[in-house]
Amino acid sequence: MDKAKMIVVGITGASGSIYGVKLVETLLGMNFLVHLVVSNAGWRVIKEELGWNTSDREAALQEHFGALPGKLVYHPIADIGASIASGSFLTHGMIVMPCSMGTLSSIANGTSDNLIARAADVMLKEGRPLVLVPRETPLHAIHLENMLKLARLGVRMIPAMPAFYFGPQTIDDLVAFLVGKVLDSLGIEHALFRRWGDQDEQQGE
Repeated sequence: MDKAKMIVVGITGASGSIYGVKLVETLLGMNFLVHLVVSNAGWRVIKEELGWNTSDREAALQEHFGALPGKLVYHPIADIGASIASGSFLTHGMIVMPCSMGTLSSIANGTSDNLIARAADVMLKEGRPLVLVPRETPLHAIHLENMLKLARLGVRMIPAMPAFYFGPQTIDDLVAFLVGKVLDSLGIEHALFRRWGDQDEQQGE
C-alpha cells in the first residue's frame, strides 16, 4: 500500500481514550492502513472510560473496527521487533492520541522503552511527521519543558483543547473537532467540523 495511506497510531493511558478510538475509526473510514499500538495503561482506560471488554484485545478491536473499509494492524506494546520499530518501514507519520505525560517524557528523552516510544523515535530520526495529543491538567514545568523540547524538534503538539466556535452539541462533536485538527496537521482532508468562515461563505452563495 502507498505509504501516504499508512499511519501509526498510539493510544496511551491518559484519560481521553475516546479521542484515539475516534481517530482510528476516522482513518479506517477513509480507507487508511492503521498500525495501532495501545499501552497496557491505555487498554485499562479504554475499559474504564468506554466500557470495552478487553479480555481479548484483538477480538475487541475486531468488534469495534472490523466493519470499516480500511485495514487495521495491531502491534502489542512490547513487540519491539514490529515493522514500525524500523526506520526502513515507510509510513505517512505517527499520532499518539491521547498522549500521557509518561509517554511524552519517554519520547522527549529517547528512551524507546516500548513500541510506542520506539516508533515515535523512528519518526524523529527519519524526519517524518509526529503528532502528540497531550491530555493532562494541570501541567507542571517538566511537562512543559518536555513539550517545548519536542516542539523544537518539529513535533506537532495538539493538546486536547476542543474549541466551541463551531457550535458543538454533543461530546462526539468535541472529539471530532480535535481529531479533525490532528488530521489537518498531517494534510489529510476531512469534514469533521465546520470551519471558521464556512457559515459566511454559505450565506454569500
